[in-house]
Amino acid sequence: MIPLIPPRLQRGDEVRIIAPSRSLSFISPSSREVALERCNQELGLKISFSSHCAEIDNFGSSSLHSRLSDLHEAFADKQIKAILTVIGGHNSNQLLRHIDYDLIRQNPKIFCGFSDITALQNAFLAKTGLITYSGPHFSTLGCLKGADYFIDYFKRALFTSDPIEIAPSTLWSDDAWYLDQNKREFLPNSGFDVIQEGEAQGRIIGGNLCTLNLLQGTEYMPGLKDSILFLEDDSLSFAENFDRDLQSLIHQGGFNEVRGLVIGRFQKASNITMELLRQICTTKSELARLPILANADFGHTLPLFTIPIGGYAKLRAMPSGVSLTLGSDRSHFFDLQRNS
Repeated sequence: MIPLIPPRLQRGDEVRIIAPSRSLSFISPSSREVALERCNQELGLKISFSSHCAEIDNFGSSSLHSRLSDLHEAFADKQIKAILTVIGGHNSNQLLRHIDYDLIRQNPKIFCGFSDITALQNAFLAKTGLITYSGPHFSTLGCLKGADYFIDYFKRALFTSDPIEIAPSTLWSDDAWYLDQNKREFLPNSGFDVIQEGEAQGRIIGGNLCTLNLLQGTEYMPGLKDSILFLEDDSLSFAENFDRDLQSLIHQGGFNEVRGLVIGRFQKASNITMELLRQICTTKSELARLPILANADFGHTLPLFTIPIGGYAKLRAMPSGVSLTLGSDRSHFFDLQRNS
């Protein structure tokens, strides 16, 4: 399928906030204020909220009809140039069978979020070719301190078309900033960890691993041919769970044509150390041929860089150096263009 690259953002553009998973009601008024000010002042964007984004039911979400209506309205509105999700959750995959994919194909727009939003992002790619962005939610933009790194990569991914070379953050955090913006713990970042050496280029597939696996065996799962997988998991994960979820993905058709693997930083509660992760990866024969980077700045810790799902990546994990470059436009990745 031909990739659909949505138009880049410009200052003054209107961005719609929708809640295809958890409700805006979960986000404190103070965090909303910080996010709004950042969007308005720092990013120069106009923010509008979908009609039902603050509705909440017994599952912390709104009705299927409400969420679907807000999604379709955001894509159909010509004034809306990008769509940001409020937060993740557990149930965005409920929408997949009911989405008007022709509407999305005819109105390609930036669509950004992460975690449970992985289901929508990869379904959009499989059904329409739309490149979406695994990056900050609207709620993430409400983080007051330590935001410079993720704002920088957010802007570079959504406002420009240039390839982006990813540099590891200096510090990272895994604290409940949304409960107390002043009680923060920032830890030194050791940078990328090389689990297996090598070089690769490919199309980016992935996001939250357990959510991506919900798409297995359905029409909403993108093909894995010539892909570089970007995978992360949250605090509910643990070594045995991540191991079997990764193994389940390995069993998918086309996995033998995956070109590389990049793993996001784990939350402390998972107790997944680099030693455990190395053991998980190096004992799987199917991964032996792949370059593997870990401890990358994406997932459920902060900060996080913005990843074009359906875009392209070039990774290099060699004794002489480690590099990771991302981009939406295939033409910037000349080796891919030449070899495909």
